[in-house]
Amino acid sequence: MHEARLYQKEQDQSVRCAVCAHRCHIQPGKHGICGIRVNRDGILDAAAYGLISAEAIDPVEKKPLYHYLPTSLSYSLGGVGCNFQCPHCQNWHISRADLSTGLLRPLSPEEGVKRALSGRCASISFTYNEPTIWHEYPLDMGTLARKEGLGTIYVTNGYLTEETLHDLAPMLHAFRVDLKSFTDEFYRKFCKGRLQPVLDATRIARELGMHIETVTLVIPGVNDSLEEMEALITWVRDTLGPQTPMHFTRFHPDFKMTDTVPTPIATLEKIHAKAKELGMRFPYLGNVPGHPAESTYCPVCGTLLIERSGYRTLIRNLKETTCGSCGEKIEIVTNVPPS
Repeated sequence: MHEARLYQKEQDQSVRCAVCAHRCHIQPGKHGICGIRVNRDGILDAAAYGLISAEAIDPVEKKPLYHYLPTSLSYSLGGVGCNFQCPHCQNWHISRADLSTGLLRPLSPEEGVKRALSGRCASISFTYNEPTIWHEYPLDMGTLARKEGLGTIYVTNGYLTEETLHDLAPMLHAFRVDLKSFTDEFYRKFCKGRLQPVLDATRIARELGMHIETVTLVIPGVNDSLEEMEALITWVRDTLGPQTPMHFTRFHPDFKMTDTVPTPIATLEKIHAKAKELGMRFPYLGNVPGHPAESTYCPVCGTLLIERSGYRTLIRNLKETTCGSCGEKIEIVTNVPPS
C-alpha cells in the first residue's frame, strides 16, 4: 500500500480524491473513476504506484513535442487506467485495463531514472495512459530525474486540479496537453468529463512556467468545423500565447469508433491555414508523414528551421534558439533548465 497525496478523509471512512477534476467521493473498498485509486479502510491507496505496463525509448517528437529538446530521446512509461472514457482511444488496451490485469510489472523510481540515463535519454515522459491518476509515482521519479539533469514530460488530457499542478510544478518541465474539442458537449459525450477544467489546468500550467504544446485530434463530423477550431485557436492564442505549438492530428479509426473515416488532409490544411491567419506562430499537422506542415519554419522569413518526416528530425537553419537567416527569436527549449 502507498498512501496517496491530495485527498480528504471523511468521518464515515469515505475519502474525497483531489488529484483529478472528477474529485471522486470514494467509499471504503471502492475506487475512483480511474480504477487505480482505492479507498482501503478510510485511507486512499495509490494502488498502481511503482507498477508499469509499457516502457520504451521514443523520439521526443513522438509525444508529440516539437519545441522541447528536439531530436532527443525520451524514456517513456505508462501504467493502466484513465479518468476519461474516450471511444476513439488508441491505447485502450491499457487505458481501459485495471489493477487485475497481467500487464503490470514493478519498476522503482530510482530504477526508472537509471534506465533513462543508460538509454542516453534527455527526458522522462509519463505517457501512453493518463499520468495524472498515477500522480505520486511520476512525482517521485520526476523529482529524482530533475536532480540528474533530465527533463520531465506529462502527456496528459489536462483533467487535473490546481492542487495537483502546484504539487507537480517543482519537477515538471513540459505539459503536452490534449485539447480534444472546444465544446463542453464533446467532453461530456465522448470523454465523460468537462471542458472548463482542462482549460483551467492548461492556463495554470502555463502560469507555473511549464512548456506547453497542445494536440487536437480532428474527427470528421464531430469536432472538425472551422468555427469550433477558430474558437479553440483564439483561446490558445489569447490565453497561452501565439508562440504555443499547436498540433492538429489526423484521426484514424480505432477502438469503438471504427466506423468513422480518417480525417481528410484538406480539412487539416484549412485548420492549419486558419491558425496561421489568426496569428499562431507554430501550427503543425500530425499523422500525415512527409507533409510540409510537420516541419518548423521561421514565422517571420519562412526559412526551414527543423525538417521532420514522421519521427525523422533534422535541424536545418536553427542557431540555438534563433533563425539562422533573419535572427528571429524562436520559442524553443534546447536545454533542460537547472532544478
